[in-house]
Amino acid sequence: MATGQTASLGERLIEPVTNISDFIWVGTWNGAEVLPFPPMTIVLLGIGLWIMVGLKFYPIRNLGNAFAGLFKGRKSAGAGEISPFAALSTALSGQVGTGNLAGVATAIALGGPGAIFWMWITALFGMALGFAEGSLAIRYREKTSDGVLRGGPMTYIMMGLGKKWTWLAVLFCLGTLFSALVTGNSIQSNEVASGLNELFGIERWMGGLIVAVLVFIVIIGGIKSIGNVAEKVVPFMAATYIAMALIALILNFQDLPETFGRIFGGAFNMQSASGGFAGAMIIIAIRAGVARGLFSNEAGQGSTAIAHAVAQTNDPEQQGRMAMLGTFIDTIVICTMTALVILTVEGDFTYQGQAVQHVWQSDLGTTQMSGFVTTSGAFAAAFPTLIAGIPLGTLVASVALILFVFTTLLTWSYYGERAITFLYDRIPGSTRGGEKILHIIWRVIWCIGIFVGATQPSQLVWRLGDISNAAMALPNLLALALLSGVVFKLAKGERDAGPTHTEDTPEESEEY
Repeated sequence: MATGQTASLGERLIEPVTNISDFIWVGTWNGAEVLPFPPMTIVLLGIGLWIMVGLKFYPIRNLGNAFAGLFKGRKSAGAGEISPFAALSTALSGQVGTGNLAGVATAIALGGPGAIFWMWITALFGMALGFAEGSLAIRYREKTSDGVLRGGPMTYIMMGLGKKWTWLAVLFCLGTLFSALVTGNSIQSNEVASGLNELFGIERWMGGLIVAVLVFIVIIGGIKSIGNVAEKVVPFMAATYIAMALIALILNFQDLPETFGRIFGGAFNMQSASGGFAGAMIIIAIRAGVARGLFSNEAGQGSTAIAHAVAQTNDPEQQGRMAMLGTFIDTIVICTMTALVILTVEGDFTYQGQAVQHVWQSDLGTTQMSGFVTTSGAFAAAFPTLIAGIPLGTLVASVALILFVFTTLLTWSYYGERAITFLYDRIPGSTRGGEKILHIIWRVIWCIGIFVGATQPSQLVWRLGDISNAAMALPNLLALALLSGVVFKLAKGERDAGPTHTEDTPEESEEY
């Protein structure tokens, strides 16, 4: 910012928002230790470990079966709105977004290469949380008066725990709206505006406007339209991105051993950070890895359960496997590819005028600059051939970002829509007609949010995202802990495990 220039509201908010984010995830305020442990990290990993042990490591033991079930998942085998595979694709379209390209870069900037190890750990526990969410989404879902099946954490809280837990479902929905507008909207539009600006020189506000119009065209058709687009786009874009990353790593194969050494060494670095307490670097690496891991794969956040609830299956265990597979593909596969490219690829990079080998060590990898530009820089170094004056690597990364973000914006609009619907259904006299009007209003607000989010400071929206993700995850994690006994039975094939509270928890006036 130029000297004498007044800071915008967004720029003034960065410091207080960063403090709140750091307190939630690290237990610090203004860089000083307030709590001796990182609160949100302990809750997320603790409940993930509880469910993983209770499932007797089911997600790891059944990973092969889950991949085999991908082909069966293309066929409908029960009531629902879209096929199990389309439900997975829809959930993945929400999961695979800026977290996979920009989020990995910010994790490395905040916590060093060691953050990637903790991102992997989050994903392993996240597979257990994903299984719990996917299976509960099918076990507890509601049918509206016009025959539409739908669900998610708000529904498995109400139907699995009963009316006395309505406050928890409402809290989850409020967290979902907060997270949808920040994580699912502002961060995505912010990064895609950066991508369009770098690729085509389009002004950020214009990029936001273009994306908003394209998103509106799809979401106006509802979940079936979103599922149809996701089923076609997600597998193609994920496969293409992984292939390009693998080629980049093969070209820089000699640096891979050093990269893995940095990841494992950084994960357990007992050094202090900026004069802080001993072991601070481990805490910072854990915070960055866990926070960005949650941002990327959404396991424990409850969002993907909303997509899995509409799958055409009556088998909770099958959809639970689909859900845990989404976490594996998102983080263990796609995020890892991004991280290895950023940490491994050599190029002509500089840090404060001095030559450095890798992009993460350069000016592009600092906490102020990190994001999509870091990932784009690494791919540009791997594939420098110019096409219309743009390095091939930048072109591939930018197109991947635009497609990843586009599908994420589609899916998260539906998540927000379901949260608004649930809150509206608590109002006496609510009707399906009223819901549909509310949906149209929400879709318009959603697209306006895309336009506004595209022009906000990147650092602000990412930190707000950490806060909003925690606000959404905490109510859901409590519900998963309370319903964990049901989850363990569902994993054994007991489709009707657990009590069902319906008569006292109507979703709309005509339903029960």
